[in-house]
Amino acid sequence: MADFRTCPVTGLKVHLEGEKLIKWNAVTAIVFLLIGGLFGLLVVLTRWPEVHLLPADLFYMALTAHGALILVVWIVFFEVAVLYFCCTVLLQSRLATPKWGWVGYWLMLIGTLITTVAVLQGNSSVMFTSYVPMQAAPHFYLGLILFAVGALIACFIFMGTLVIAKDEKTYEGSLPLVVFGALVACIIAIYTIASGAIILIPTFLWSVGYISHIDPLMYKVIWWGFGHSSQQINVSAHIAVWYAIAAILFGAKPLSEKVSRMAFLLYIFFLQIASAHHLLVEPGLSSEYKIFNTSYAMYLAVLGSMIHGLTVPGCIEAAQRQKGFNKGLFEWLRKAPWGNPVFSGMFLSLILFGFLGGISGVTMGVEQINIIIHNTIYVPGHFHATVATGTTLAFMALTYFLIPTLFRRSLAFPTMAKWQPYVFGIGMGMAALFMMGAGTLGVSRRHWDIAFTDAALKFNHPQAAWLMMGLAGIFGVMAVIGGAMFCLVAVGSLLWGEKLSMEPAPAPAAGAAKPAVASHGDAGTFTVPGTFTLAMVFLIAFVLYYFVNWKYLASTWGLS
Repeated sequence: MADFRTCPVTGLKVHLEGEKLIKWNAVTAIVFLLIGGLFGLLVVLTRWPEVHLLPADLFYMALTAHGALILVVWIVFFEVAVLYFCCTVLLQSRLATPKWGWVGYWLMLIGTLITTVAVLQGNSSVMFTSYVPMQAAPHFYLGLILFAVGALIACFIFMGTLVIAKDEKTYEGSLPLVVFGALVACIIAIYTIASGAIILIPTFLWSVGYISHIDPLMYKVIWWGFGHSSQQINVSAHIAVWYAIAAILFGAKPLSEKVSRMAFLLYIFFLQIASAHHLLVEPGLSSEYKIFNTSYAMYLAVLGSMIHGLTVPGCIEAAQRQKGFNKGLFEWLRKAPWGNPVFSGMFLSLILFGFLGGISGVTMGVEQINIIIHNTIYVPGHFHATVATGTTLAFMALTYFLIPTLFRRSLAFPTMAKWQPYVFGIGMGMAALFMMGAGTLGVSRRHWDIAFTDAALKFNHPQAAWLMMGLAGIFGVMAVIGGAMFCLVAVGSLLWGEKLSMEPAPAPAAGAAKPAVASHGDAGTFTVPGTFTLAMVFLIAFVLYYFVNWKYLASTWGLS
């Protein structure tokens, strides 16, 4: 058909209009990753005590721009590309209403530019949370609203494409697991965007004078339905990417597809309420609300992540053992393609997200422990361990697959591409770890000066806190270098990468098995001793860290 081409790598049909939207959204995402990363470098060099680069006004401007461009713009643009990839390429379907896809794209881009201009004009340094009664310029909120509307259009196009694929029978049986994970991310995105609209629209009207007052507690409760749940879109999306890369590289299928699907469903029902951990010290919320969200409900959300954390490496191990890598516990892992940035980026994302982001997230989500780290730099340390080492690394890994597959270009600077996931992953992982350590010692989350130089009342942090902030600065710079390496490889590949053949691969014969990423089924075995060993290491690390935090909390409440 004229509207499709056959992918030379997978043999799957690719809808040309859908492919254009995938490319434009992905490239735009990478551009804003670069810009947001530069603002992040300014933040790092200011929080690094020995450098302390920016004055207060410019620091908060850079912090606001970094938060908006990285936590929202880069991530959501790339997630839209992932949604379109899943519903068109993996299902071999035409994209529903491509013209509306372009409307959504331009709304997102224009909204981003409007908000960025508002921040750079200097009157909207309200940071990512934009808490009232701090007030930004009206076009700060307007840009975010336009961006949200564009993203919402993309979500509805994704769902419409699923309907088309079902009606036109482009796939059989259930949705492939990767597409199912993308669907979960889409459902959470709709909830998230609705929460943002519910609070940002009246906040915009407040900024132009049509509403006289917005209650700060009400704002926080609804805003975190947007602010934190946007990160749950990331979790669902990057776990779908983990499954996709495992299937692409190893032909791996989940240990139990039904269990993996149930784990995704747990995200829909319980993951969003994890946003309550940002509200645990708010006096206006009931104890019942806080206790329910930080115990019973949170355990079910965590169960979903624990399942994925077991089954993703488990399915890789099962596939590797079927290929003969059976010596000892870890030959399957040692013989994995560590020099391939698609694999190394994905596996580093999995390990760092689990050990740093997962353990810290569960710990800080407990009501009692939360009080010792609330509004400290522990919180940014945690979400750099989730969004940066988890989501961003996974999306980088997928990009290394998409460049030769969709863009038909070989990777430029292949040696740099080989090392980039390690530079970024180690740098960001260590920076997150030291930020969490400094936060445990009381370093403020948002204050630009650890020394409180101009404050009327002085506070001296322990010397270890200064050391940890310095180390966080060093590894933060390393992470920025890793991010710049990724942008250079990605953009360089599009500009100078060798053009690959567009000759289509032979279409799969009737009845032939589809690639694992576009099909469904189980691995057929639970014999994955290496993965279970890693799971036990994770469990021991979690128990020890959890105990240490309770012990530290107890030491702050001495009784005599």
